[in-house]
Amino acid sequence: MTATHEGPDRGGAARTALVSIAAAVVLIAIKLIAGIASGSLALISEALHSGTDLVAGLLAFLALRVAGRPPDDDHPYGHGKAEHLSALLEGAILVGASMVIVFEAVTRLVGDSSAVSTAWWIYVVLGIVIAIDALRVVASRRGARRHNSAALAAGAVHFAGDLAGTIAVTVGLILVDNGYAWGDPVAAIAVAVLVLVAAGRLMRRNADILLDAAPPTELARAEAALARLAPAIETRRLRLRTAGAQSFADVVVAVAPESALSQAHEAADTVEAVLVEELPGIDVTVHVEPAAAQSTYERVLVAAQAVPGVREIHNVRLVQVAGQTEVSLHLMLPADTSLSDAHEAADQVEARIRAQAPEVAAVITHIEPLQQTASGRPAASDDLAVVIANAAADGANGAVTDVRLVEVEQGLVAYVAVTLPGDLPLAEAHVRAGRARRLARAAAPEIADVFVHTESA
Repeated sequence: MTATHEGPDRGGAARTALVSIAAAVVLIAIKLIAGIASGSLALISEALHSGTDLVAGLLAFLALRVAGRPPDDDHPYGHGKAEHLSALLEGAILVGASMVIVFEAVTRLVGDSSAVSTAWWIYVVLGIVIAIDALRVVASRRGARRHNSAALAAGAVHFAGDLAGTIAVTVGLILVDNGYAWGDPVAAIAVAVLVLVAAGRLMRRNADILLDAAPPTELARAEAALARLAPAIETRRLRLRTAGAQSFADVVVAVAPESALSQAHEAADTVEAVLVEELPGIDVTVHVEPAAAQSTYERVLVAAQAVPGVREIHNVRLVQVAGQTEVSLHLMLPADTSLSDAHEAADQVEARIRAQAPEVAAVITHIEPLQQTASGRPAASDDLAVVIANAAADGANGAVTDVRLVEVEQGLVAYVAVTLPGDLPLAEAHVRAGRARRLARAAAPEIADVFVHTESA
């Protein structure tokens, strides 16, 4: 079963991306004009770096628009990976731009360096650029945390690289101003190295996500949360992956083989609730399997329950006869099942039991129709109720707190409530309830059946 929860705010993330695009356009214009006017390779390289940020911002905006689309038939897990594809392409662009910068810087270092102007207004421009870069880093980081967006987080990394690069350019120009012509190309190389490091980290992180690498931190938290459910629910497999801001979990758990369908469903709900509490917003898919049957009784139940058509199994008895184990059980099938189909189902049950529990020498099955809802009406007979209460009390060796008579198609049915000591073993309580039923039926033979309900004192 699957639990889906509300996704991230794509609209807010897209607005933040648009702000970054506008800032990149302004920075490109400022750096390029200043770089051409001053002849600074470092400033021109920073303009190129901001150009890649413009491309990155555009890609992020488009990716967010695509990632915000709901799942469809061709993309059942949504379009969240568009963000990571965008970030991977952005990293490749940054690597290419950095190589061009390094080549040009090395050429200047080994050849004649072009004259670089260091007029006062160049430093004013650099101060403005540093302020804008710092603001972009803060805004992108806040937006990434608020909207849980991989694209905005990538932008924050790049903007931090821009800030460091602009500081390096400033240091290079100060060196040039003091007679060291190599300061500008060295600053350009420093910018390129910063870009290469950031691009490498970016590409590796997003390639892992595109290849469905498990997020280690989230995986450890999920495993610890599921471990707290043991031993009632056994975790057999846990797989996590992310797409954009959405995380997905694929879990296989095992429950006791005799568990009913409703109990298995409850176990799946519990697993979902635990994972969503630990990792809010995660989309969880749970597959429930039966745990390995250990005892002969468990293997008999698992084998019988696996036969199509069998709706209920009860009165399972294992008896040792002449050193061999024999099993008898009642099978309930839909009332409209033909006798031949019911007999075939019983044969399948016997065959499966022998296959899964080879120590069983004989299997005896009793076929019953699945009970339908019957009509009834209350019946009043104080004298009869007293007779039944006295007999049941003697048989159970306990206090009878209620006797209710109901008239059904088969006759009178008595519902008897008996209170027994709370520390009494269940096996002993069952024996006393059976004895109370037998004595009550013997004392009132006109009763069609007696149901004894035991309560704790």
